Amino acid sequence: MRQVILDTETTGLDPKNGHRIIEIGCVEVIDRRITKNTYHQYIQPDREIDAEAIEVHGITNEFLADKPRFNEIVSEFMQFIDGAELVIHNAAFDVGFIDHELQQLKQGWKTVIDYCTVMDTLALARQLHPGQKNNLDILCRRYDIDNSGRDLHGALLDAELLADVYLAMTGGQVSLLAEESSQTGQAVQTEIRRVTRTGALPLIQPNETEYQAHLDYLERINKASGGQCVWQQDEQTKH
Repeated sequence: MRQVILDTETTGLDPKNGHRIIEIGCVEVIDRRITKNTYHQYIQPDREIDAEAIEVHGITNEFLADKPRFNEIVSEFMQFIDGAELVIHNAAFDVGFIDHELQQLKQGWKTVIDYCTVMDTLALARQLHPGQKNNLDILCRRYDIDNSGRDLHGALLDAELLADVYLAMTGGQVSLLAEESSQTGQAVQTEIRRVTRTGALPLIQPNETEYQAHLDYLERINKASGGQCVWQQDEQTKH
């Protein structure tokens, strides 16, 4: 399964008011493993950036003066995300901006959902943590993700953080016997090392606190998977 964790930065809050995308950052995840395959692009918006937006992401009009326009990067960008499940925090915002950019080109591009499926991690976080704040900084703290370098918002940095948060929310990153190629995302088989047992393995029983933490973790997986957590079903059978 190929997923693309995506984030954008913009000139303001609403494309209906003429605001544009100025940065796109994407991180590839294949079979729940983050690969080294990313997409990152700054974009010249042909309009001024709101002062409030600059305070958030620190991207200035002067910095973007020599950057390509959206029509120059659209084919490469759409090829990167085509067929993937997009994982986005507050997906309606980013998808709305991308759809607006595609429509403005008048080149026959359809909407994002014609090329990809979309997972909204903000909606997922609200299901897992109802009544709590669920912005990216808070989720990083909640799931022990290091976001100490996030002084300002940045599309690629935020996509990288969101990739870690999403995997933590939904059960963790899978990494068994394969490593991902940095370019193709194809699995490269590694050597299997066999372990010879020298005696019986010790059986360590969890204490009450550890067992409750185990049950809470299974409940998070169960909610994220729509009630398909077989490990939780096994625990219910045992008890």
